[in-house]
Amino acid sequence: MAGGSPRIQALARANLVAGFILTVIAPALGQTWPTKPMTMVVPFAAGSSSDIVGRIIAPRLSELLGQPVIVENVGGAGGMTGANRVTKAAPDGYQFVLGTGGTQGTNQTL
Repeated sequence: MAGGSPRIQALARANLVAGFILTVIAPALGQTWPTKPMTMVVPFAAGSSSDIVGRIIAPRLSELLGQPVIVENVGGAGGMTGANRVTKAAPDGYQFVLGTGGTQGTNQTL
């Protein structure tokens, strides 16, 4: 990219990077996900504020993803029991935690 204005050089670099990204991402676009029901683990007891939020967003999430989202309460140890369960689940994206600041950051530092 010798010569030319700095703006043209920057544009050429941006096009090169965009082309590379599209080449790398293109195979991933052919994958289908999700293909089975998903589990939202709420790491607190049923009826808690986190449970209410989870049960409000699960139906809409099911609509958007085209698969059922099952809300499962796994309470105990300040939310760490449920969060720990998700960390030990298969890394396929079918189980996720509806965490809070406590389950995602505070409990680990105590």
